[in-house]
Amino acid sequence: MGVIVSKIKGEQQVGYVDSVMDAVGNTPLIKLQRSTPKGVTVLCKMEAQNPGGSVKDRIAKRMIEGAEERGLISPGKTTIIEATSGNTGIGVAMAAAAKGYKAIIVMPQLPPMYERYIICRKFGAEVHLTAGAKGVPGMLTYLRDMLAKHPHMWCPSQFENEDNPAAHYETTGPEIWKQCGGKIDYFVCGVGTGGTCNGVGRYLKEKNPALKLIAVEPTESRVLVGKPHGKHVVLGIGAGMQVKFVENLSPGQEFAEGRRGIIDEFCHATTDESCEMANTLATREGLLVGPSSGCAAKVAADIAARPEAQGKTIVVLLPSSGIRYVQHPVLWTAVKDEAKKALP
Repeated sequence: MGVIVSKIKGEQQVGYVDSVMDAVGNTPLIKLQRSTPKGVTVLCKMEAQNPGGSVKDRIAKRMIEGAEERGLISPGKTTIIEATSGNTGIGVAMAAAAKGYKAIIVMPQLPPMYERYIICRKFGAEVHLTAGAKGVPGMLTYLRDMLAKHPHMWCPSQFENEDNPAAHYETTGPEIWKQCGGKIDYFVCGVGTGGTCNGVGRYLKEKNPALKLIAVEPTESRVLVGKPHGKHVVLGIGAGMQVKFVENLSPGQEFAEGRRGIIDEFCHATTDESCEMANTLATREGLLVGPSSGCAAKVAADIAARPEAQGKTIVVLLPSSGIRYVQHPVLWTAVKDEAKKALP
């Protein structure tokens, strides 16, 4: 591995990495200045700065390299196939391109998938579409059928693979702790597979048992507190599944309001609130993020407004860039309509 380019006291060190995979991680932590209450430090872990554009680059790298180390896969022999709402697919497609694998990405046939579809294709992966109405369960059924028919295929299984939370325990968590200088009182993140919440949460709780771990879902799909799944477009979280990496934090416990293992609180924001906050981050902070980032940031702002949060430090993980959501039915609507009129 080469030397990562960095800046120390204003001086840039010259260096390089041997592969795009070596550039995954070490994303910046940025303080919000104009969109949260005074007297509270809110820091954003900007995962869009990963080379594939999202936090999912971390788990794609770890799951694939873990399988290589165990002798389960090898370039030229194995086809990697994964079911995803998009960002994991992009991370897998990027890693497959860099390492010489064929990749197949399975995603729902929905308009908001447009950018993910074309980015995966740009990396050389095939994209197989399943009925949007069947959601994640429909994708997983298709995936299992493909694996049964094709022995040379291997699936990272992001919802099941322990390398998913391990990636965050070993990289994301330590990065945050170091960047904060050990001063962090709350960690806020959305729950998709639950890997980030599990891995980062465990690491930070070991360092500071008093830290509050906040798991975030869309208001329309609060299945982690036992409520029904409803339609929403906060892509990447709220899959409608009571996911393993949250279940494992307190095996056998009923999914209900209140604490669960290391998770202190389950919070939520609506699709509209999530998109409004994402737009606020763009116009008031210069941070272009997607709806799941907006959802987590809205919860972080709500927590910052609590009296007990005064003087505290809140870290919120923002998973991906807003440029990946131009076809989103809410997030970009106003500026897209304006652009159509301005550029007929």
